[in-house]
Amino acid sequence: MEKKDPKLKEIWNQKEFPVVFRKGKGEPLLVRFSDSDEEKAWLKDEHRNKPKWLKNYKCWKIPKAWFEDVVKRALIRYKGVYVIQPFRPQEKCAPACWNATGIECDCSCMGENHGSGNPIGKWYIVSEALGCPMGRKTICV
Repeated sequence: MEKKDPKLKEIWNQKEFPVVFRKGKGEPLLVRFSDSDEEKAWLKDEHRNKPKWLKNYKCWKIPKAWFEDVVKRALIRYKGVYVIQPFRPQEKCAPACWNATGIECDCSCMGENHGSGNPIGKWYIVSEALGCPMGRKTICV
């Protein structure tokens, strides 16, 4: 997380909704709400390792594999969740994003087209990993 970004700091420090911070591939997740035993019990079930409390960040460190489950469960329990995840402006939105079934998205659409199906007529499909918006003055690279 970029420490200099005031919006991210504001989201990280708010108390209304949990925050799930996904750094990138292979990195653990950071989850913030509180350090109460209730939240720890909520994060852990009998089939999982214990979440680790990071005192200096006031958050829980959990495996990345828990991402989908934790976000979905947080939405049900808390009626909202902030997800901070990588954004790659050079990674073009394409069928891999449009046809995605999970929550994880790090392409240039920032989730706008994620799981939306094929927006026929709006994009020129080059390959499974590359689509170009039609009707715009956009160069596909």
